[in-house]
Amino acid sequence: MYPISEQMVREQYTTTTPGTSLERPKNQNVYKIGIYGWRKRCLYLFVLLLLIILVVNFSLTIWILKVMWFSPTGMGHLRVTKEGLRLEGESEFLFPLYAKEIDSREDSSLLLQSTHNVTVNARNSNGEVTGRLNVGPRMVEFHGQQLQINSKDGKPLFTVDEDEVAIGTDKLRVTGPEGALFEHSVETPLVRAEAFKQLRLESPTRSLSMDAPKGINIKAQAGNIEALSQMDIKLQSSDGVLLLDAETVRLPKLPQGTTGGPGWSQGLYEICVCPDGKLYMSVAGVSSTCHEYSHVCQ
Repeated sequence: MYPISEQMVREQYTTTTPGTSLERPKNQNVYKIGIYGWRKRCLYLFVLLLLIILVVNFSLTIWILKVMWFSPTGMGHLRVTKEGLRLEGESEFLFPLYAKEIDSREDSSLLLQSTHNVTVNARNSNGEVTGRLNVGPRMVEFHGQQLQINSKDGKPLFTVDEDEVAIGTDKLRVTGPEGALFEHSVETPLVRAEAFKQLRLESPTRSLSMDAPKGINIKAQAGNIEALSQMDIKLQSSDGVLLLDAETVRLPKLPQGTTGGPGWSQGLYEICVCPDGKLYMSVAGVSSTCHEYSHVCQ
């Protein structure tokens, strides 16, 4: 320890007098300030790499802005207006679209197209679906409490709910070749065929019943009225008479009973009634030719 301290004191207090040329001891430890060698080359390479990345990012940003048509008013066909967003041309949405109102331009229609189906949902404040319209490739489904179609002036044209189906038009037209099929009763004030067409009421496997509290009016202004049945046709009036008001009443397929007695007139016939209500005709005579025990009534 002593030699080191002596050297340090000697170096600290060694001075030169004028006229002498004493050489200062050379400093053996020299420190260089800066980055040299391989560290410097690595730093320059890193800075160059950052510069290249910056240029590439800037070029990609300019390219994206150009391709997506960014502008101060919107992006591409999407424009931001005071009323909301305006989208021109065809657009594809990969995720659900939430909007309060969707309108088309005044000179074009609104088209919603999908390769599978188009579903429109209505939800309440709790997020529950209260109404759903599903347009599929084979079927159009609607789920809700009521379906209503209105006219331009707000008049309900077609209304469907769990209790009934209401049609508000003045005329219901069925254009199918098989007509209209009703599995249960039908209540209507008027059933009328199209002009120059026939009206046909048919029940293929069951009976056909028409009831009215104040009467049933069957009218054909330019044709015939036919009632066909495999079994019986009953015309019944609970409080009134059955009136056949016509110029000629014909029963062409009535069976013929016994021949009338002497003095009968050729070409004149008499309508007879059996005890069971069956009708038959008999050649008219001077007196009645109806016999209770005719062979027709047997």
